[in-house]
Amino acid sequence: MPRVRRYIMIKYNPKIWFGHIFLFHKSETLRILFPEIIIMALYTAGLTYLELHYFKDVSVFKNTISVHSLVGLVLGLLLVFRTNSAYDRWWEGRKHWGALVNNTRNLATKIKTLVPAQQTEVYAFFQKMIPNYAFAMKEHLRDNKQLQELEDVDGLLATLEQTEHVPNHIALKMYQKAKELQANGTITNEEFLMLDKELKSFSDIVGACERIKNTPIPFSYSLFMKKFIFLYIITLPIGFIPTFGYWSIPISVFIFYVLVSLEVIAEEIEDPFGTDANDLPTQGLSEKIKANVKEILEA
Repeated sequence: MPRVRRYIMIKYNPKIWFGHIFLFHKSETLRILFPEIIIMALYTAGLTYLELHYFKDVSVFKNTISVHSLVGLVLGLLLVFRTNSAYDRWWEGRKHWGALVNNTRNLATKIKTLVPAQQTEVYAFFQKMIPNYAFAMKEHLRDNKQLQELEDVDGLLATLEQTEHVPNHIALKMYQKAKELQANGTITNEEFLMLDKELKSFSDIVGACERIKNTPIPFSYSLFMKKFIFLYIITLPIGFIPTFGYWSIPISVFIFYVLVSLEVIAEEIEDPFGTDANDLPTQGLSEKIKANVKEILEA
């Protein structure tokens, strides 16, 4: 069986902030942007050399700083909106996964309460299928299909090989089982509606997560932001050089790092269902659902 790769969200104590200053992680933007930082440093060094050695009066470039100050205010507001909108998507995704955890517990509890204890095969069915839905949804949102994480129930895995939307197929099987329980008199019509409420919520949750994943920030806005940041950064050293000379290199690099890092972080968290370090811990939540459902139905 192929090995399932695990992705763990970063867990930390936000109150110990001083130690985090010297902490470097694989998701740290300094690592991601290091090649671009080197290019920016070389560009600024070349521009500084040309301006100091080939222009007789560099003081004429000082006035560009006032222009950058005004433009920088607009850029800051745009970046605030960009990061806030990305975080809103991340937090909304977390709320939907939290709802999935709660609703899987509720469904397992109702199955345990409504179905007679002697029908252990029903318990076994839902004990496997409910976690199957969580694991399938996790991979579906990553555009993957890892059936080795799922438990086979009545030849389920064979049918999933040809299924494009795995969570929908698993939900269908659970609906069919609930309808079967209603038809043979194991549960009443009212009790079937109780189960229907939880099963319906599964489709609502995966649909909401698909909306988050498949509706990124508008392309024109993203394109404008990148061009705006690029033009701002490459023209910024021109006004620094007359005042700071070669010190313009570290200053420009630092400003480049701050501005572009905000955009990189926003791009990472606006799709919270992936495998980046700052994405949602969907693997851990799926495993929690599996443990909780097993505990309820085996009690």
